[in-house]
Amino acid sequence: MNAGRIAALREALASRVVVADGAMGTMLQAQDPSLEDFQGLEGCNEILNVTRPDIVRSVHEE
Repeated sequence: MNAGRIAALREALASRVVVADGAMGTMLQAQDPSLEDFQGLEGCNEILNVTRPDIVRSVHEE
């Protein structure tokens, strides 16, 4: 992110509510985690932080 974009983001955050939406869940699902990865809690992406940190890390790196 360049300096101008950072400054614009900081200004926006200081002056109003900013909503940021990403595709984290979609990207996690694209890694094709198994039901075992979810410890039986299908679709509970948060559990992947414990069971498959490699998947979570790869999404953040992308």
